[in-house]
Amino acid sequence: MTIPSYNDSHVSIDRNGIVENRHVVHAAVVDSTGQLLFSLGDPSRFTLLRSAAKPAQALAVVETGALEKFGFDNADLALMCASHSSEDRHVARAQRMLVKSQHTEDQLQCGGHPALNSAVNRAWIKRDFEPTGIYNNCSGKHAGMLAGARALGASSDDYHLLTHPIQARIRRIIEELTGLSENEVSWGVDGCNMPAPALPLSYLAKLYASFAQASDALASGDSIAPRTQRMGQIFNAMSQMPELVGGEGRFCTLLMEAFQGSLIGKVGADGCYGVGMRESEISRNLGAVGAVGIAVKVEDGNLDILYAAVAEILERLKIYNQASKESLYAYHHPEIKNTKGIVTGCSWARAGSVQSQPVCLSYTANNCGPVREDGETMYPYER
Repeated sequence: MTIPSYNDSHVSIDRNGIVENRHVVHAAVVDSTGQLLFSLGDPSRFTLLRSAAKPAQALAVVETGALEKFGFDNADLALMCASHSSEDRHVARAQRMLVKSQHTEDQLQCGGHPALNSAVNRAWIKRDFEPTGIYNNCSGKHAGMLAGARALGASSDDYHLLTHPIQARIRRIIEELTGLSENEVSWGVDGCNMPAPALPLSYLAKLYASFAQASDALASGDSIAPRTQRMGQIFNAMSQMPELVGGEGRFCTLLMEAFQGSLIGKVGADGCYGVGMRESEISRNLGAVGAVGIAVKVEDGNLDILYAAVAEILERLKIYNQASKESLYAYHHPEIKNTKGIVTGCSWARAGSVQSQPVCLSYTANNCGPVREDGETMYPYER
């Protein structure tokens, strides 16, 4: 089923029925062949993947043989794909990964920042704690790349530079999985000091579809290529241990928990998101051949709007299940609360059926972050 695109896709911020802000949303939905099934805005929008690139970056580490060489397990692999919340379990695992590969914390090329978990961050503030690189939400990725560099016999000092052999492997993997040439992929520097690829949004969707397709191939029991096996392993690590990919109360974690191993979701800073969904009756109803990949970009980078948009797209495509509707409700329909705790606005979609017409994501939505029952605004620092 091909669903036509709509060139006025947006999310509107509403206070008591008055539109205050409007945020442009782009999205692409593809199947395992790369066929575009559905789009919003500009599906070819050139997009920095930021942390949404982590499954591909983890694949480069796995292909060095680092997992076997240093005894890493699937939980370590999940942390390599994480933008974690600096909870004790995340930090402890990153530390163990460094020990296994005979590295130290001061070799990490990422710096510290406020924790993405507000409770952790409040505890740090109370004890005047200054986080270092091991507490960075990307420390699992950095620990993995240090291990990958050592497995290659390469320097550990400059693993974060685009010229390093581990980064050369990442570049090649991005090109091979998307089918793009070297000249069609650009590179910036991420918030954690790592190279970040940029490419058309629909190719991010294709990337995630390829990981979901690999998980299906791995589950089939058939003989498969080594790369397919490793990609399936990465998908399974993320989907089966989502608490390591994000953390308590985080959108990515709640989304993957709700789908119980059939879907991965990964945020990238400044409003980028990737979803990979294994083949199912739902994907076949979308007209997909094999697995499905979804990529979303909010033009102004607002993460609160991003989560609401991803949830709405999943619902409009009839991918949402009851568990996800319940666990992600605060992200899908976030409330605006003022300083007295009074609700002054709410998020609700205003769009027609995805089967019958193009979708315009028009909302009332929270412009200050998803608010939990304790009134805390969540996760403004994601990288």
